[in-house]
Amino acid sequence: MRIATYNVEWFDRLFDNAGRLLADNQWSARYNITRAQQIEALGIVFSAIDADAVMIIEAPDDNGKRTTVRALEQFASTFKLRASKAMIGFGNNTQQEIALLYDPDVMTAKHDPVGAETGKKGARDAPRFDGVFRIDLDVDATEDLVSFSKPPLEVAARTKTGVDFRMIGVHLKSKAPHGARNADAEMRLSIANRRKQLAQAIWLRQRIDGHLERDEAVVLLGDLNDGPGLDVYEDLFGRSSVEIILGNESEKACLFDPNAQRALTGITRPNLIGPPTSARFYNSSDKRYFQALLDYVMVSADFNRKAPKWRIWHPFDDPDCWEVKELREALITASDHYPVTIDIEI
Repeated sequence: MRIATYNVEWFDRLFDNAGRLLADNQWSARYNITRAQQIEALGIVFSAIDADAVMIIEAPDDNGKRTTVRALEQFASTFKLRASKAMIGFGNNTQQEIALLYDPDVMTAKHDPVGAETGKKGARDAPRFDGVFRIDLDVDATEDLVSFSKPPLEVAARTKTGVDFRMIGVHLKSKAPHGARNADAEMRLSIANRRKQLAQAIWLRQRIDGHLERDEAVVLLGDLNDGPGLDVYEDLFGRSSVEIILGNESEKACLFDPNAQRALTGITRPNLIGPPTSARFYNSSDKRYFQALLDYVMVSADFNRKAPKWRIWHPFDDPDCWEVKELREALITASDHYPVTIDIEI
């Protein structure tokens, strides 16, 4: 079975309100790329990864006029994808949903949120992801009220062979200081954003602990907007969000992702081989591209013992992606992130 996560930059802008693809020469939300070019590139990428289940980050919007499921299923039909059935969980107001596209002949899936509803007062013990989390991240003895702008998607999945597992699709708070007008404001906003992201990671880790205590297999996947060593404020809090979610207790309590482990090892024991990366962005001030590892597929110990194979479909780092020109160019055109997949016998 192949499970994937893919952050598709502004997927929503490629559909009309009826969920039909806008394959025309109008500009997409990606720089200097038309909607037809991005749609064609996405069709090539989704067809190439040929996954049984894809957790789509920044999926098309779901509101009173637009429907995520309808848009994704029409996209899958257009490109004759095996992963042809779509689902979402709690919607959000960002026009960037978290959705699952999966093959109904291989597995079943349903939105299955866990935790108590909180209202505005919140709760401290892993509340439902559309609620409010109470936590004190500093020493002021005052609890912060934290929420997700994009509530994680919790999926109860079962393969046709009868294997049950939990999928959690995530898109954590960005640390970028958007809107800061000077250096002091940038520092304050960066620290505030990191505090909120760490709180979201702790909330997720509480949920993961609950599943593992019940001996449930877990696959957490998506865009964590974080990685070890990515910014100068990480040392203020001791650990990255990635480290919190992975866990550092017994093997049974940990999640596993070799790309995350390689990045962590690179921070503590630098070497000539660079860390893996899953996203590529253009810095207009430096007029250069920079890369980062933001996308992960983390699995619990029981799945890790099945020796899954991870792959980042990076057009410059993966030789097979590089050698197929059509795929290489499609990966660059389709999004500023690249798919991450695992192949596992379940």
